[in-house]
Amino acid sequence: MKYALSIDIGGTNTRVSLIDNAMHVVAYESFTTDNTSPSNTLDRIKIITEAFDYEVEGIGLSCPGPLDLKKGIILTPPNLPGWHGFEIVKEMESRFNIATYLENDANLAGLAEACIGSGQTYESVQYMTISTGVGGGYIHKKEIFQGSHGFAQEIANVILVPNGYSVGDLLPGSLESLVSGTAIVSRAKAKGYTMMHAGEVSDLANLGNKDCLDIMNDAKEYLANAIAMLYAVLDPEVVVLGGSVALKIDGFVEEVEALVEKKVYPVVAKHINIRKAQLGDDNGIMGGAILVFNTKGIKYTRF
Repeated sequence: MKYALSIDIGGTNTRVSLIDNAMHVVAYESFTTDNTSPSNTLDRIKIITEAFDYEVEGIGLSCPGPLDLKKGIILTPPNLPGWHGFEIVKEMESRFNIATYLENDANLAGLAEACIGSGQTYESVQYMTISTGVGGGYIHKKEIFQGSHGFAQEIANVILVPNGYSVGDLLPGSLESLVSGTAIVSRAKAKGYTMMHAGEVSDLANLGNKDCLDIMNDAKEYLANAIAMLYAVLDPEVVVLGGSVALKIDGFVEEVEALVEKKVYPVVAKHINIRKAQLGDDNGIMGGAILVFNTKGIKYTRF
């Protein structure tokens, strides 16, 4: 049996997993990320991994973007303010003496869905996560497409509505500012509602509340616009949607698929194929292990 470490450093939590090439999670631990101190977080990761006591083939490392994937540097993710410019791959390999492979978190989630999830029977897979934020990954022949500088699929900041709504540091009218769970809740709060998550907005919309219905319809409409654009640019065989908004709101994916079919050429519409992610919140950590196994030429099987 072969093993890989898959480490997901998020703005809120860091997840550390040991995964074998039968895609079983052998060991797992999570803790609160110190988003102001990379050193403290890496020290905690080292303590956890030393207790695993397995020889590993490498580390698949997931971080939110933007990242310099060519040089292994965390650039300017808004939820990791103390990590900007941090040479994460260099530091990891120095501390652990293990080959480390950095990827965008959405890229790794997409890789897992393309290899062992909803996209495993397809050659060309577009993945999108619609959750607290928005991210994307394009997987072709089971490999991540990074683009010339590693910025491919940094879709959160794509402008859909000039001078539109804005969330955090994102540009006004950007995709994430319109369709993410954060955006949906923010718009509801601006209208005087006290909401904790997008599902509550959706529930009120289903009861006929006009404000909430408008918010949810906008989110689906703009997401469908973005997906239709990706079909025009990439012509994927399947689009896989993950994240809490896509997976936990009943009918969301189906309604978006129907909208996309109306936004493309008729000859393209018959090829629209949008599916829910199969692996849930585990797709990112599974993707980290798959990245290691693919790089090392190690065969793996679905659990």
